[in-house]
Amino acid sequence: MSPSTRAPLQLHGATVLITGAARGIGAACAERMHARGANVALVGLEGERMEATAARLGERTAVFEADVTDLAALRSAVEGTVGRFGRIDVAIANAGVAFEGALASSPVEHVERTLAVNLLGVWRTDRAVVDEIVRSRGYLLNISSLSAVAHLPLMGPYTAAKAGVEAMSDALRMELAPQGAVVGCAYFGFIDTDLVRASYARPSASLMNANTPAFLREPAPLSRAIDAIERGVQTRAHRLWYPRWVGPAIAMRGVIQPLIELRSRSEQARLAEAIRLADPAGGHAAQEDPLLGVAAEAIR
Repeated sequence: MSPSTRAPLQLHGATVLITGAARGIGAACAERMHARGANVALVGLEGERMEATAARLGERTAVFEADVTDLAALRSAVEGTVGRFGRIDVAIANAGVAFEGALASSPVEHVERTLAVNLLGVWRTDRAVVDEIVRSRGYLLNISSLSAVAHLPLMGPYTAAKAGVEAMSDALRMELAPQGAVVGCAYFGFIDTDLVRASYARPSASLMNANTPAFLREPAPLSRAIDAIERGVQTRAHRLWYPRWVGPAIAMRGVIQPLIELRSRSEQARLAEAIRLADPAGGHAAQEDPLLGVAAEAIR
Protein backbone atom coordinates (compact mmCIF):
# COMPACT_ATOMS: atom_id res chain seq x y z
CA MET A 1 0.00 0.00 0.00
CA SER A 2 1.29 3.46 -0.87
CA PRO A 3 -0.30 6.00 1.54
CA SER A 4 -0.67 9.69 0.86
CA THR A 5 0.98 12.27 3.11
CA ARG A 6 -2.32 13.62 4.45
CA ALA A 7 -3.60 13.01 7.99
CA PRO A 8 -5.57 9.79 8.55
CA LEU A 9 -9.23 9.89 7.58
CA GLN A 10 -11.57 9.18 10.47
CA LEU A 11 -14.39 6.84 9.43
CA HIS A 12 -16.59 7.52 12.45
CA GLY A 13 -19.11 10.14 11.34
CA ALA A 14 -17.85 10.18 7.73
CA THR A 15 -20.14 9.48 4.79
CA VAL A 16 -19.12 6.74 2.33
CA LEU A 17 -20.78 6.19 -1.06
CA ILE A 18 -20.22 2.76 -2.63
CA THR A 19 -21.24 1.55 -6.08
CA GLY A 20 -21.78 -2.12 -6.86
CA ALA A 21 -23.05 -2.37 -3.30
CA ALA A 22 -25.49 -5.25 -3.77
CA ARG A 23 -22.95 -8.01 -3.30
CA GLY A 24 -19.27 -8.95 -3.12
CA ILE A 25 -16.71 -6.26 -2.36
CA GLY A 26 -19.31 -3.49 -2.42
CA ALA A 27 -21.67 -5.06 0.12
CA ALA A 28 -18.78 -6.12 2.37
CA CYS A 29 -17.34 -2.59 2.21
CA ALA A 30 -20.69 -1.15 3.24
CA GLU A 31 -20.84 -3.46 6.23
CA ARG A 32 -17.28 -2.67 7.31
CA MET A 33 -17.58 1.10 6.90
CA HIS A 34 -20.88 1.11 8.77
CA ALA A 35 -19.33 -0.94 11.58
CA ARG A 36 -16.64 1.73 11.89
CA GLY A 37 -19.27 4.41 12.45
CA ALA A 38 -19.66 5.79 8.93
CA ASN A 39 -22.86 6.75 7.16
CA VAL A 40 -23.16 4.50 4.11
CA ALA A 41 -24.87 5.06 0.76
CA LEU A 42 -25.36 1.83 -1.19
CA VAL A 43 -25.60 2.40 -4.93
CA GLY A 44 -26.17 -0.23 -7.62
CA LEU A 45 -28.52 -2.68 -9.23
CA GLU A 46 -30.43 -5.42 -7.35
CA GLY A 47 -32.31 -3.02 -5.11
CA GLU A 48 -33.80 -5.79 -2.98
CA ARG A 49 -30.35 -7.06 -2.03
CA MET A 50 -29.20 -3.57 -1.08
CA GLU A 51 -32.37 -2.93 0.91
CA ALA A 52 -31.76 -6.19 2.79
CA THR A 53 -28.22 -5.08 3.61
CA ALA A 54 -29.46 -1.67 4.75
CA ALA A 55 -32.15 -3.27 6.92
CA ARG A 56 -29.54 -5.52 8.52
CA LEU A 57 -27.20 -2.60 9.21
CA GLY A 58 -29.96 -0.32 10.54
CA GLU A 59 -29.48 3.43 10.95
CA ARG A 60 -26.97 5.51 8.94
CA THR A 61 -27.72 3.78 5.63
CA ALA A 62 -29.34 4.89 2.39
CA VAL A 63 -30.06 2.92 -0.80
CA PHE A 64 -30.06 4.28 -4.36
CA GLU A 65 -30.80 1.91 -7.22
CA ALA A 66 -28.74 3.00 -10.22
CA ASP A 67 -26.84 1.51 -13.13
CA VAL A 68 -23.38 3.07 -13.43
CA THR A 69 -23.94 3.41 -17.17
CA ASP A 70 -26.47 6.15 -16.31
CA LEU A 71 -24.74 9.38 -15.28
CA ALA A 72 -28.02 11.07 -14.40
CA ALA A 73 -28.90 8.24 -12.02
CA LEU A 74 -25.48 8.47 -10.37
CA ARG A 75 -25.84 12.22 -9.94
CA SER A 76 -29.23 11.63 -8.37
CA ALA A 77 -27.66 9.14 -5.96
CA VAL A 78 -24.98 11.67 -5.02
CA GLU A 79 -27.59 14.38 -4.47
CA GLY A 80 -29.67 11.99 -2.40
CA THR A 81 -26.68 11.04 -0.28
CA VAL A 82 -25.80 14.67 0.40
CA GLY A 83 -29.45 15.41 1.13
CA ARG A 84 -29.54 12.59 3.67
CA PHE A 85 -26.13 12.92 5.33
CA GLY A 86 -24.95 16.40 4.41
CA ARG A 87 -21.70 15.48 2.65
CA ILE A 88 -19.64 12.73 1.04
CA ASP A 89 -16.16 12.08 2.45
CA VAL A 90 -15.32 8.83 0.66
CA ALA A 91 -16.51 7.31 -2.61
CA ILE A 92 -15.66 3.78 -3.70
CA ALA A 93 -16.22 3.14 -7.42
CA ASN A 94 -16.56 -0.62 -7.27
CA ALA A 95 -19.30 -1.70 -9.69
CA GLY A 96 -18.12 -4.30 -12.19
CA VAL A 97 -19.26 -7.17 -14.38
CA ALA A 98 -17.61 -10.01 -16.26
CA PHE A 99 -18.64 -12.11 -19.24
CA GLU A 100 -17.01 -15.27 -20.56
CA GLY A 101 -15.42 -15.26 -23.97
CA ALA A 102 -12.74 -14.31 -26.46
CA LEU A 103 -12.60 -10.88 -28.05
CA ALA A 104 -13.07 -12.28 -31.55
CA SER A 105 -16.15 -14.38 -30.76
CA SER A 106 -17.91 -12.86 -27.73
CA PRO A 107 -21.25 -11.17 -28.38
CA VAL A 108 -20.58 -7.51 -29.10
CA GLU A 109 -23.07 -6.46 -26.43
CA HIS A 110 -21.12 -8.39 -23.78
CA VAL A 111 -17.84 -6.70 -24.68
CA GLU A 112 -19.45 -3.27 -24.73
CA ARG A 113 -21.34 -3.87 -21.49
CA THR A 114 -18.07 -4.79 -19.77
CA LEU A 115 -16.38 -1.62 -20.97
CA ALA A 116 -19.45 0.49 -20.18
CA VAL A 117 -19.62 -0.72 -16.57
CA ASN A 118 -16.02 -1.48 -15.62
CA LEU A 119 -14.35 1.53 -17.24
CA LEU A 120 -16.92 4.16 -18.17
CA GLY A 121 -18.98 3.30 -15.08
CA VAL A 122 -15.99 4.18 -12.91
CA TRP A 123 -15.52 7.41 -14.86
CA ARG A 124 -19.21 8.29 -14.51
CA THR A 125 -19.07 7.58 -10.78
CA ASP A 126 -15.99 9.75 -10.41
CA ARG A 127 -17.58 12.55 -12.43
CA ALA A 128 -20.82 12.41 -10.43
CA VAL A 129 -19.12 12.52 -7.03
CA VAL A 130 -15.95 14.54 -7.65
CA ASP A 131 -17.36 17.93 -6.60
CA GLU A 132 -18.40 16.51 -3.23
CA ILE A 133 -15.04 14.80 -2.71
CA VAL A 134 -13.26 18.07 -3.48
CA ARG A 135 -15.62 19.95 -1.17
CA SER A 136 -14.84 17.61 1.73
CA ARG A 137 -11.17 17.24 0.76
CA GLY A 138 -11.96 13.56 0.86
CA TYR A 139 -10.93 10.31 -0.76
CA LEU A 140 -12.02 8.63 -3.99
CA LEU A 141 -11.10 4.96 -4.45
CA ASN A 142 -11.41 3.31 -7.85
CA ILE A 143 -11.44 -0.49 -7.85
CA SER A 144 -9.14 -1.83 -10.54
CA SER A 145 -7.56 -5.29 -10.54
CA LEU A 146 -4.37 -7.25 -11.00
CA SER A 147 -5.84 -7.64 -14.48
CA ALA A 148 -4.73 -4.06 -15.11
CA VAL A 149 -1.14 -5.30 -15.35
CA ALA A 150 -1.53 -9.03 -16.10
CA HIS A 151 -3.61 -9.49 -19.25
CA LEU A 152 -5.04 -12.98 -19.60
CA PRO A 153 -6.82 -14.64 -22.53
CA LEU A 154 -10.62 -14.84 -22.39
CA MET A 155 -10.60 -11.71 -20.21
CA GLY A 156 -9.88 -9.10 -22.88
CA PRO A 157 -12.68 -6.60 -22.19
CA TYR A 158 -12.22 -6.95 -18.44
CA THR A 159 -8.45 -6.43 -18.54
CA ALA A 160 -8.79 -3.50 -20.95
CA ALA A 161 -11.30 -1.83 -18.63
CA LYS A 162 -9.23 -2.37 -15.50
CA ALA A 163 -6.08 -1.07 -17.19
CA GLY A 164 -8.08 2.00 -18.15
CA VAL A 165 -9.25 2.44 -14.54
CA GLU A 166 -5.64 2.42 -13.37
CA ALA A 167 -4.58 5.02 -15.94
CA MET A 168 -7.61 7.20 -15.23
CA SER A 169 -6.96 7.04 -11.48
CA ASP A 170 -3.34 8.13 -11.95
CA ALA A 171 -4.38 11.13 -14.04
CA LEU A 172 -7.22 12.16 -11.74
CA ARG A 173 -4.98 11.86 -8.66
CA MET A 174 -2.66 14.51 -10.08
CA GLU A 175 -5.53 16.72 -11.24
CA LEU A 176 -7.28 16.77 -7.85
CA ALA A 177 -4.17 17.08 -5.66
CA PRO A 178 -4.10 20.90 -5.82
CA GLN A 179 -7.65 20.92 -4.44
CA GLY A 180 -6.81 18.70 -1.48
CA ALA A 181 -8.68 15.57 -2.60
CA VAL A 182 -6.94 12.19 -2.92
CA VAL A 183 -7.58 9.45 -5.51
CA GLY A 184 -6.64 5.84 -4.88
CA CYS A 185 -6.58 2.72 -7.03
CA ALA A 186 -7.15 -0.80 -5.69
CA TYR A 187 -5.60 -3.86 -7.32
CA PHE A 188 -7.03 -7.21 -6.31
CA GLY A 189 -6.24 -10.72 -7.40
CA PHE A 190 -9.03 -13.30 -7.50
CA ILE A 191 -11.18 -12.57 -4.44
CA ASP A 192 -13.87 -14.92 -3.13
CA THR A 193 -16.94 -13.18 -4.55
CA ASP A 194 -19.97 -14.27 -6.58
CA LEU A 195 -18.33 -12.98 -9.75
CA VAL A 196 -15.12 -14.99 -9.25
CA ARG A 197 -16.90 -18.16 -8.12
CA ALA A 198 -19.23 -18.07 -11.11
CA SER A 199 -16.33 -17.38 -13.48
CA TYR A 200 -14.30 -20.26 -12.08
CA ALA A 201 -17.26 -22.62 -12.53
CA ARG A 202 -17.19 -22.19 -16.32
CA PRO A 203 -15.63 -25.12 -18.24
CA SER A 204 -13.29 -22.77 -20.10
CA ALA A 205 -11.96 -21.29 -16.86
CA SER A 206 -11.57 -24.70 -15.25
CA LEU A 207 -9.54 -25.84 -18.22
CA MET A 208 -7.27 -22.77 -18.16
CA ASN A 209 -6.80 -22.97 -14.38
CA ALA A 210 -5.82 -26.64 -14.35
CA ASN A 211 -2.07 -25.98 -14.33
CA THR A 212 -2.15 -22.66 -12.47
CA PRO A 213 -0.28 -22.58 -9.13
CA ALA A 214 -2.60 -22.84 -6.15
CA PHE A 215 -1.68 -19.42 -4.72
CA LEU A 216 -2.87 -17.85 -7.97
CA ARG A 217 -5.83 -20.15 -8.56
CA GLU A 218 -7.51 -20.21 -5.12
CA PRO A 219 -9.74 -17.18 -4.44
CA ALA A 220 -8.44 -15.05 -1.59
CA PRO A 221 -10.71 -14.31 1.41
CA LEU A 222 -13.05 -11.39 0.84
CA SER A 223 -12.53 -10.14 4.39
CA ARG A 224 -8.81 -9.61 3.76
CA ALA A 225 -9.54 -7.50 0.70
CA ILE A 226 -11.90 -5.39 2.82
CA ASP A 227 -9.13 -5.04 5.43
CA ALA A 228 -6.93 -3.58 2.68
CA ILE A 229 -9.68 -1.17 1.61
CA GLU A 230 -10.27 -0.05 5.19
CA ARG A 231 -6.57 0.67 5.70
CA GLY A 232 -6.42 2.37 2.32
CA VAL A 233 -9.37 4.63 3.07
CA GLN A 234 -8.02 5.60 6.48
CA THR A 235 -4.57 6.47 5.08
CA ARG A 236 -5.91 7.84 1.78
CA ALA A 237 -3.63 5.41 -0.04
CA HIS A 238 -2.66 6.18 -3.61
CA ARG A 239 -2.51 2.45 -4.31
CA LEU A 240 -3.59 -0.62 -2.37
CA TRP A 241 -3.73 -4.32 -3.15
CA TYR A 242 -4.45 -7.83 -1.91
CA PRO A 243 -3.10 -10.53 -1.74
CA ARG A 244 0.31 -9.23 -0.70
CA TRP A 245 2.06 -10.72 -3.72
CA VAL A 246 0.05 -8.41 -6.00
CA GLY A 247 2.30 -5.50 -4.99
CA PRO A 248 5.48 -7.10 -6.36
CA ALA A 249 3.55 -8.20 -9.48
CA ILE A 250 2.58 -4.57 -10.14
CA ALA A 251 6.21 -3.51 -9.75
CA MET A 252 7.33 -6.25 -12.14
CA ARG A 253 4.66 -5.67 -14.79
CA GLY A 254 7.29 -5.45 -17.53
CA VAL A 255 8.28 -9.04 -16.76
CA ILE A 256 4.89 -10.50 -15.85
CA GLN A 257 3.14 -9.98 -19.19
CA PRO A 258 5.88 -11.55 -21.36
CA LEU A 259 5.83 -14.58 -19.04
CA ILE A 260 2.06 -14.88 -19.39
CA GLU A 261 2.35 -14.77 -23.17
CA LEU A 262 5.19 -17.31 -23.14
CA ARG A 263 3.06 -19.72 -21.15
CA SER A 264 0.13 -19.12 -23.48
CA ARG A 265 2.25 -20.09 -26.48
CA SER A 266 3.26 -23.29 -24.72
CA GLU A 267 -0.40 -24.23 -24.10
CA GLN A 268 -1.99 -23.34 -27.41
CA ALA A 269 -4.05 -26.52 -27.62
CA ARG A 270 -5.51 -25.93 -24.17
CA LEU A 271 -6.23 -22.30 -25.00
CA ALA A 272 -7.88 -23.21 -28.30
CA GLU A 273 -10.18 -25.65 -26.49
CA ALA A 274 -11.03 -23.06 -23.84
CA ILE A 275 -11.93 -20.55 -26.55
CA ARG A 276 -14.12 -23.18 -28.22
CA LEU A 277 -15.92 -23.89 -24.94
CA ALA A 278 -16.53 -20.18 -24.40
CA ASP A 279 -17.80 -19.51 -27.93
CA PRO A 280 -21.59 -19.07 -27.85
CA ALA A 281 -21.77 -20.03 -31.53
CA GLY A 282 -20.68 -23.54 -30.62
CA GLY A 283 -23.53 -24.03 -28.18
CA HIS A 284 -21.21 -24.75 -25.25
CA ALA A 285 -21.26 -21.37 -23.50
CA ALA A 286 -23.93 -20.77 -20.88
CA GLN A 287 -26.43 -17.96 -21.23
CA GLU A 288 -25.32 -14.88 -19.34
CA ASP A 289 -27.41 -12.17 -17.75
CA PRO A 290 -27.16 -9.06 -19.99
CA LEU A 291 -26.76 -6.73 -16.99
CA LEU A 292 -24.90 -8.77 -14.37
CA GLY A 293 -22.88 -11.18 -16.52
CA VAL A 294 -21.60 -14.33 -14.86
CA ALA A 295 -22.31 -13.04 -11.34
CA ALA A 296 -26.04 -13.50 -11.89
CA GLU A 297 -25.54 -17.26 -11.76
CA ALA A 298 -25.07 -16.97 -7.99
CA ILE A 299 -28.74 -16.01 -7.76
CA ARG A 300 -29.99 -19.18 -9.41
